[in-house]
Amino acid sequence: MRKVYHRIIQIAGNVITVEADDVGYGDLAEVTSSRGTSLAQIIRLQDNKVYLQVFAGSRGISTSDQVRFLGHPMRVSSSDDLLGRIFTGSGKPRDHRSPINEMLVDIGGPSVNPAKRIVPKNMIRTGIPMIDVFNTLVESQKLPIFSVAGEPYNQLLARIAMQAEVDVIILGGMGLKHDDYLFFRNTLDEHGALSRSVMFIHTASDPVVECLLVPDMCLAVAEKYALEGKRVLVLLTDMTNFADAMKEIAITMEQIPSNRGYPGDLYSQLASRYEKAVDFDGAGSITVLAATTMPGDDVTHPIPDNTGYITEGQFYLRNGRIEPFGSLSRLKQQVNSETRSDHRTIMDTMIRFYADYKETLEKQSMGFQMSSWDNKLLKYGELFESRMMDLSVNIPLEEALDLGWETMQECFDRTESGIKTDLLNQYWKA
Repeated sequence: MRKVYHRIIQIAGNVITVEADDVGYGDLAEVTSSRGTSLAQIIRLQDNKVYLQVFAGSRGISTSDQVRFLGHPMRVSSSDDLLGRIFTGSGKPRDHRSPINEMLVDIGGPSVNPAKRIVPKNMIRTGIPMIDVFNTLVESQKLPIFSVAGEPYNQLLARIAMQAEVDVIILGGMGLKHDDYLFFRNTLDEHGALSRSVMFIHTASDPVVECLLVPDMCLAVAEKYALEGKRVLVLLTDMTNFADAMKEIAITMEQIPSNRGYPGDLYSQLASRYEKAVDFDGAGSITVLAATTMPGDDVTHPIPDNTGYITEGQFYLRNGRIEPFGSLSRLKQQVNSETRSDHRTIMDTMIRFYADYKETLEKQSMGFQMSSWDNKLLKYGELFESRMMDLSVNIPLEEALDLGWETMQECFDRTESGIKTDLLNQYWKA
């Protein structure tokens, strides 16, 4: 029998404080007031004082209201009935269907033992040339999409959810506008991807503490499917909202702030989520792709700065495109030698020409006279941006490689490519 406490000694914002024994950090409690019963989560323990974040807010709660500790942290179902369902950050159905309360597992568990991991070796095809050709996504990888507010990062994640060659998609939304939630739901439903997806959505109007639960809910479900042999892709948006929720609660708790007001354990909190990415020995895999908006397009901001130390590269989304300079998938070399013999050559050569095109644009803007070579580069750059960088392009990897050869043949002579003769003889058709 769990103890029931009838004395709340402090109410600060949505955080209440009681004196209690034999409770654990992260455990849940039920707070019963005149407005009904709400869940709360233990977010701090100090001596015998227990601080709880109330999910529904502290409005209507009085110091004499009842607090009952449940003795366990937040749990999520591991049932096979999850596919096609949409839940809130606390695991309640958002799709107006019945809740799933069977096969519950705790969220926020430890990362996988390295002895159970294997070296990443499989590509995840997305149909997006800037990913498949130039920065290949690899199973068990953890990658952020660095962006700024207003960029189509949610549209990019939705396209990846529809097209990625994986078994299960877990989509976690944090601080989403309601329109963005409807966009994800309707897009995945219209294209038939919702049937292989599970969505945990926290909107901007939902309790702040639920925002912190979304990544853990997603990763707990992902681990369940991966242990069953499934290839799972976890898509998170937006990790900046997750960090801001941490900051808001830390301020309420009067914690000593670190860089720009964020809590001192920001790195550890981010790492504990990203490090759940794994390729299991003898089972499936978890791949994490997370949108991170950079305030003021500042990559030195604490959130992208800490993220960069944890993850295995990054995608930069600027002007509606994945920027080739700065974007990096550090694991791509482990898979792109197995795709097609010309993959690495196309990747290197096309980026080299595009870098020359950028230099030519600078010369043109300063009024320099354009040579015949400069004109070739200008033509190539326009074709590269429309055929490869445009996120509306949706073609398989092999077609993208063929399109790369075609683009270079339209702009340059065979001798200008700098490509090895054996590959030219095999793929250069001009």
